[in-house]
Amino acid sequence: MRSRYLVCYDIADEGRLTRLHRYLKSIGVPVQYSVFLCSLTWPELQEGLSRIRDLIDATADDVRVYPLPADEPITSLGSGDRTPEGTVVVLP
Repeated sequence: MRSRYLVCYDIADEGRLTRLHRYLKSIGVPVQYSVFLCSLTWPELQEGLSRIRDLIDATADDVRVYPLPADEPITSLGSGDRTPEGTVVVLP
C-alpha cells in the first residue's frame, strides 16, 4: 500500500543539495524549492531514507519526512501551484 509523504530539506552544501534534489525528483514531485510530495510503499520509504542518509551530512543538513493523511486531497493555491490539475493534487 502506498502512502504520501512530504519531504522537506535544508542542505548546507551546494553539491549535496544538487544530489539530494536530483534523487528526490526521481521519487517524488517538487511542490516548492525544497519540498517534495512522494507516494511510496513502506519498503520504498525505507530505501529512500537509507539513500538520503548516504547523500547528506547529518551534522550540517536537515531532512524531514512528514506522513500525510490517506485519501485526503492536497490543496495548492497561488503562484506556487505546479500541478496540471490547477488546485488539487491527488496521488495514488
